[in-house]
Amino acid sequence: MNDAHLHLVVNHFPIIVPIVGMLILIVGLLAKSDSVLKTAFGVFILGALMTFPAMYTGEGAEEIAEKLPAVTDALIEAHEEKAETLAIINYLLGFVSLIGFWAFMKQKSFANYIAIAVLALGLAGIYFGKMTGTTGGEIRHTEIRSDFSLPNGGENDQDD
Repeated sequence: MNDAHLHLVVNHFPIIVPIVGMLILIVGLLAKSDSVLKTAFGVFILGALMTFPAMYTGEGAEEIAEKLPAVTDALIEAHEEKAETLAIINYLLGFVSLIGFWAFMKQKSFANYIAIAVLALGLAGIYFGKMTGTTGGEIRHTEIRSDFSLPNGGENDQDD
């Protein structure tokens, strides 16, 4: 397994885990359930922890990808910038979730405000997760690039 393969194995966690956390958080807020909210915070903490290996393996994957045909520095740089922003959001989301977990455990009066802050950070994380995933996919999946066009002006060569 090379660095690019390892990156492909771990890079989905920082995107998917916060989405799961958001779903749990929304259920916890609607149900007004402290235990469900604490579970959501735990999921966000896990997402922050899973961001470390994704970022670490990205450098090795970059070394391999930049030697591939049709992979440009611009594609890699766009992905790297989005991934760095997502990483910051995920780390912040994990840290605030840690505070939220503690606040709900200790039944602090400001605990619900932490849950709302986590909700806002989670929405930002989902947005940047989508951007990171898309720019990462564009590196090797030419069909999702904005400048993609089919041969023959978009006509299908198959007979019906």
